[in-house]
Amino acid sequence: MRSIHDPRYQDLIKKLIELRESKNVTQVELARRLEKPQSYVSKVEILERRLDVIELMDWLRALEQEFLKFIEKL
Repeated sequence: MRSIHDPRYQDLIKKLIELRESKNVTQVELARRLEKPQSYVSKVEILERRLDVIELMDWLRALEQEFLKFIEKL
């Protein structure tokens, strides 16, 4: 099974989207903060691209969320 199809990974991405939206940050704004194209954020959110742990840490930093607090909620 490819890891992007794992329900746990899908839940992680769902929580990242909820976090981004709760902070009223658009995909475009998040991409700017990450110094990446908007398509990068979109592909992660629609499960076309997988985040690694370092990228996850960057996303959470860009959204001003502590890594451990986020992981505890999963």
